[in-house]
Amino acid sequence: MLEPPKPSDEAERMQTLRSLQILDSAPEERFDRLTRLAKRLFDVPIALVSLVDENRQWFKSCVGLPVRETPRDISFCGHAILGNDTFVVEDTHDDDRFRDNPLVTGEPHIRFYAGRPLSAPNGHKLGTLCIISPEPRAFSPTDAELLDDLARMAEDEIRAISLATIDELTLLSNRRGFQVLSCQTLELCQRIERHACLLFFDLDRFKQINDTFGHAEGDRALQLFADTLKKTFRDADVLARISGDEFAVLVTESSPVNIQRVVERLQRNLEQTNAANPADYAIRFSVGSVIYDDHRHPSIDALMLEADQLMYRHKQHRPEAQRLAVR
Repeated sequence: MLEPPKPSDEAERMQTLRSLQILDSAPEERFDRLTRLAKRLFDVPIALVSLVDENRQWFKSCVGLPVRETPRDISFCGHAILGNDTFVVEDTHDDDRFRDNPLVTGEPHIRFYAGRPLSAPNGHKLGTLCIISPEPRAFSPTDAELLDDLARMAEDEIRAISLATIDELTLLSNRRGFQVLSCQTLELCQRIERHACLLFFDLDRFKQINDTFGHAEGDRALQLFADTLKKTFRDADVLARISGDEFAVLVTESSPVNIQRVVERLQRNLEQTNAANPADYAIRFSVGSVIYDDHRHPSIDALMLEADQLMYRHKQHRPEAQRLAVR
């Protein structure tokens, strides 16, 4: 048996999955109707909307199985999320990766599997819409198109959920998603006694970019800054667009010295972004940073408020020439 490897974007993928707050949630008709339809259209006994968690695959919708989850290390869906196309095993008995898998040798005795990866709006693979049979069978291009159509419908439903936690313009977490992920991260930091630091960013003279170049260009500037944040920070850091031209990053396992270095690296990366920008303006930012203290910060909102206040002080005390965003 071949255990599925972790995808290269595993940390970001798991952040996206957890920010949706969909794991262990109640059944929903919008997903159940898709698995019922898949079961009927393909004439299979089992159809699933499966989400691949850290150590398990959990079924948001399940037709034909008496369980709601199975271990990730024996999952077929763990293999499926490694690619973009539908993952098909027409006969597990002829496939060295699966012939001795416990789900093949025991219940539900899988002989055929087809799983189309389900992507979040930011591109990370969350799980699959899959069909399973205890009998081997062929899977035609027409079958693949049909499963793809159903999977796109499932992705539309996931997108509807993600709109509550993901900023549609930058594909970073929004304020709500940031609060969810940050609370989880800070709880973990407390348990393992690791440092955490919140960086709160505000773009300087962003209104002038909008007024001078138009709102479409203002949106592009926000996307450029978000892309530069993603280029600078680690996969494990929590990045968000809080509102308008305000962004936040929660960094873990970093000292104040390292935080200063990462801000300097962001400035260098942003200079490269500005140099490559054909529009006649430069993106600049002010930032406030606060080391998390559970006594001083009873909530993520308290931590954000202090960082916001420090950012504002930083913005007010910098020379006007340094705050100018438009060349």
